[in-house]
Amino acid sequence: MLKWDKGGTANVAGELALIIGLLMWIATIQRIRRKMFELFFYTHNLYILFIIFFIFHISITFACIMLPGFYLFLVDRYLRFLQSRHQVRLISARVLPCETVELNFSKGHGLTYNPTSIMFINIPSISKLQWHPFSVTSNSNLERENLSVVIKSEGTWTQKLYKLLSSPSITDRLGVSVEGPYGPASTNYQRHDTLVLISGGSGITPFISIIREFIFMSTNFKCKTPKIILICVFRKSSSLSMIDLVLPISTIPYDISNMNLQIEVYITKDKEPQLNSQTYLQTKWFKPNPTDTPIYVILGSNSWLWLGAIISTSFIIFLVIIGIIFRYYIFPIEHNSNNTFSNPLRSFLHMLVICVSIVMVASAAFLLNKKHNAKEEKNIQDLGGSIPTMSPSSTSYNTNRELESLPCESLVQATNVHYGIRPDLKSKLPHFSLMKAYKYQ
Repeated sequence: MLKWDKGGTANVAGELALIIGLLMWIATIQRIRRKMFELFFYTHNLYILFIIFFIFHISITFACIMLPGFYLFLVDRYLRFLQSRHQVRLISARVLPCETVELNFSKGHGLTYNPTSIMFINIPSISKLQWHPFSVTSNSNLERENLSVVIKSEGTWTQKLYKLLSSPSITDRLGVSVEGPYGPASTNYQRHDTLVLISGGSGITPFISIIREFIFMSTNFKCKTPKIILICVFRKSSSLSMIDLVLPISTIPYDISNMNLQIEVYITKDKEPQLNSQTYLQTKWFKPNPTDTPIYVILGSNSWLWLGAIISTSFIIFLVIIGIIFRYYIFPIEHNSNNTFSNPLRSFLHMLVICVSIVMVASAAFLLNKKHNAKEEKNIQDLGGSIPTMSPSSTSYNTNRELESLPCESLVQATNVHYGIRPDLKSKLPHFSLMKAYKYQ
């Protein structure tokens, strides 16, 4: 068990890889992952040691079987690392009374993404190591300069964020780093005649991005959009303010009166409207900081070409360097001494050269695109002044609500609120295929 053969199988390395793999597996047990998320998160980063000892165990020759997937993972992981090193520009935060916040970031015009995308967020003032994924609620076509995510206060990290943004003290800046956004390759919702979207609690967030996609299509192309039935289930009346997030903060005029939108809201805990409960949205604006940058496409507009160039160029450099090492270092040792070169050292050299090749080429591509993005950033310096200083606010969804604009009026008319009951989906929607979204834990 303690054998580490230089020319054969390294048993100790295999045992260490097995122990590390078991630790990661134990941390994924549902009870541990939900109650001790930090333990799960930090333990999962042991995959680096797992891969290293795994390659030491089986040698680089057999590890080449997994080289394509492992190589692509390293390229992706390093590009994500480069993106996460910069803090992005947070423009504003909409604070909802249901302990939910919407963060609005500045983004480059070239950054496009599909509905239901997600983005990883890190806030160093709360935790320097924790990264959490959240649904992107904005639409890259409708909101060309903004990107927004909605965060429900449920865990320790999200509760600290909500307390920080909802406190009466003035916060001029909040440092945020991001990775992404990541999303599906295509979302052709237009092919359906009717969309039935069913959500519970904060599960409404991915559907907001879908509805904003149809707002853009109906406003700019005047085309017929599918009938949208949004069924939301909330516990308390204060969560009604999440319906207001359907309307974005945008300088581009839009109209939802042409959309066939029907919103059915079910409040399960409250039996009647809570007149004393405050349901207004509060917006906090942050001052621009010269060190913060908008969210850009990390490899520019032609990201697939750049990614292909990084993969092919770095792999060619890897082959050239490892060929030189074999010809002028490994071959003389084996030829003169008639001994096999140490397998662990051979594996280490391969891993080192792979990492060096990827870092060299990916860093060069990142810096080239960063210079191009700097030109675009000059056009976004005054972005904070072009955004309206007031956001849509709501009191309650009834006929006495004060209407502030045509989109707000259309949203109110499309919304029906039911108190003290749950939706009976079997009797109301027997012929539709239901698309469900559940609250992320």
